[in-house]
Amino acid sequence: QVKPQFESRANMNCGVFTAIAYKTQVVAGTMYFIKVQVSDAEYVHLKVFQSLPHENLGPSLVSFQTGKTRDDPLTYF
Repeated sequence: QVKPQFESRANMNCGVFTAIAYKTQVVAGTMYFIKVQVSDAEYVHLKVFQSLPHENLGPSLVSFQTGKTRDDPLTYF
């Protein structure tokens, strides 16, 4: 659901956009840290916020890190 947000902010089109791993952090909602494969050898880390269900809002891309590899550890940022 955040692919269009990422593509717009990173100014790139992703033929591949596959989540590989994720971590969560509970705040006033849930913060997701997601490792996403965007090409054969390129990965990005996304920070996505999902508000509480009663707020009825979709996930929002908070920030991202590019230039990652499959072996880079997924950390909170």
